[in-house]
Amino acid sequence: MVDLIGKFVFVSFVEEKKSQKVFAASRHVHKTAAKVLEKSTLEETVTGSFVSFICNVRPDHLSDVVRHRSKRMILDSIGVGLVGSTTHVFDIALRYCQEIYSSSSSVSSVYGRQGLKLSPLLASFVNGVAVHSMDFDDTWHPATHPSGAILPALLAASQMLPAASRPNGLDFLLAFNVGIEVQGRLMHFSNESRNIPKRFHPPSVVGTMGSAAATAKLLSLNTAQCGHALAIAASLAGAPMANAATLAKPLHIGNATRLGLEAALLAARGMQANLLILDDMPGCAGFSAFYGDYQPRPLMLSANSHDFLLEKQDIAFKSFPAHLGMHWVAEAALSARNLLINHSGSLSLSAIYTIILRVPVSKYINRPFPESEHEARHSFQFNACTALLDGELSICSFSDDNLHRHELVQLLSKVVVEHPKDNVANFDKMYAEVALILQNGDVLTGRCDTFYGHWRRPLSRESLLRKFQTNASRVLPKDNIDSLVKTVDNLETLSDSSLLACCL
Repeated sequence: MVDLIGKFVFVSFVEEKKSQKVFAASRHVHKTAAKVLEKSTLEETVTGSFVSFICNVRPDHLSDVVRHRSKRMILDSIGVGLVGSTTHVFDIALRYCQEIYSSSSSVSSVYGRQGLKLSPLLASFVNGVAVHSMDFDDTWHPATHPSGAILPALLAASQMLPAASRPNGLDFLLAFNVGIEVQGRLMHFSNESRNIPKRFHPPSVVGTMGSAAATAKLLSLNTAQCGHALAIAASLAGAPMANAATLAKPLHIGNATRLGLEAALLAARGMQANLLILDDMPGCAGFSAFYGDYQPRPLMLSANSHDFLLEKQDIAFKSFPAHLGMHWVAEAALSARNLLINHSGSLSLSAIYTIILRVPVSKYINRPFPESEHEARHSFQFNACTALLDGELSICSFSDDNLHRHELVQLLSKVVVEHPKDNVANFDKMYAEVALILQNGDVLTGRCDTFYGHWRRPLSRESLLRKFQTNASRVLPKDNIDSLVKTVDNLETLSDSSLLACCL
């Protein structure tokens, strides 16, 4: 499928034959430039090693472990995207795309909207917004949301290719893992990235790079084009953490997946950028602009190695739609709730004098009285008190009606937050304690070191399917849901990967 990108980028399918003639005339120029750039710029550089990985990694490099885990990620991400298509922020993004843009290349499917097609870039954008609309998508360590930044771009790109040239399911799975691996490697180049972030929202940075790498692989870009795609993506990356807990935060994922795809398409058309973008360039910031302690290393691909980061660490899947840190405090609160019931013989919330939360220092998820669903998803206090009150957290927990309940506000007013020195803002090391100081002076303490769904306590197949089916059932009938599960389970055998997008 090498160089097929020239057949379809920014060209309607009606003009495909004309575009093939134009592309044929420029093919020799592109190939010559690629050879020169490979020798003069990419040899023995960090960026060059990433490009070599993207171009040369093969399906047989994917171990059974990596295939299994990445299919779990794909299924979960699709389910989260489907339920996300019911949200207010998704409607805003979709209406914007429909009202502002119209295109003859509207060939890509939209989550939860039967028959609706958008251009590949806009479809990847709105589907990315859907995935992160509830903060329900997967998380990795160092901290980022890996799947949502890649999957929508690959789904859209698979539908834009001519029917006879579409990649199969194994190609799709490989490209997905290329995007995951690039994100993980880039984050491992910085110690800053290992803790809960303070400056940039990680998926807006590494997610954009991963999307560019994944789509460059799916579209079989040549060596120079892959290098330029990464460099262009770096110019399109980055979003500030100040927009966490707002309607704008889902745009970070939507933009990451769209702009990564756009970087690959621009590179395929001849757009050029700095081919040392991932290297440590003295006096000239490349990717190091995002991380002050950036120390890049080559990405080596051994002939027979299954050395993917995903093979070494599982993914965290969320059981309710909120920031990952909330899952520690919620589980600790549920434990404290059970202790209270056993202590008092019933759930006697009036017996509570003070609620102490022992959590890491992280300002943007320390919100005593959240005013919106998005603030509530980023509030230690809200999630702990809701778990105490209701004994569970779900999509409904973050509705306006539940947000301002009198009983909940009363509990929130009793909360005191403490930050033990040994409790660091790191998803691999943090813990949460919820201590209930009762009116009679008794103290009941629930603690969570590793919540269910964390990579140390992975969701079972049954739990993951239950989450997917619950999410997808808000949009799709049961037969479609069963078909989607079967399609993802057998992704390697799919002859045309665009069929996965058609199931949405």
